[in-house]
Parts: sequence; C-alpha cells; structure tokens
Amino acid sequence: MKSEEKRNREGLVYSTNPNFSLTNDDDNEQSQPLANREQALRVSADKRNRKGKIVTLISGFIGPGQELEALARFLKLKCGVGGSAKDGEIVLQGDFRDKVVELLRQEGYTKSKRI
Repeated sequence: MKSEEKRNREGLVYSTNPNFSLTNDDDNEQSQPLANREQALRVSADKRNRKGKIVTLISGFIGPGQELEALARFLKLKCGVGGSAKDGEIVLQGDFRDKVVELLRQEGYTKSKRI
C-alpha cells in the first residue's frame, strides 16, 4: 500500500458494507466554481468566542480556495479592515454587513443576503 493511500485512510475504522469504496469528498473544493450570480452568500455579524468583539461573517462560498482568498482580499481592501478566509467562510473585523452586501451585489453576487 502506498503511503498516500495510508494517509487517506487515517480515521477509517471498519465498514461492513460490501460495496464500500473510500472516496475523498471536499465539499468546498470544486474544479468548476459556481458563477457569482449562483453563489448564495450569507452575511451576518457574530461575537461569540471572540472576546466580545464583533465580526462580519460571509459564509456559503462554494469553489476553490484561491477564489475565496481573492474575494476576501477584495472585501478587506474595500472595507479597510483585517480578516481571514478559510473553510468556505470569510471573517472581517468589525460590523460591515450593509457595506459587504452592497459590494457583493456590485460584484455580481445577486443571491447574497444579510442575516
């Protein structure tokens, strides 16, 4: 067995299903990203587990990590704040929900909504 196959099977205990096949599913990583108008992004504010500081969360992004990073870079630049992007979610420091929704709509993300 190759070392890469072993690495892919870490955490697998046992399967009694005779038709079982090991697959590597990455829901957030797709070869063809969705078009901007098809993305259903949710913009919300959160301050749980953040020492009382409020952040703007943009979630629901489907596509490769490079596209997520590019969108995060654009939003951070336009809002003039810091933030991060990982696991299909963008975090911006501060409450910029209205501004982010407007910027997303200008970029063609028509299904984005404020929560």
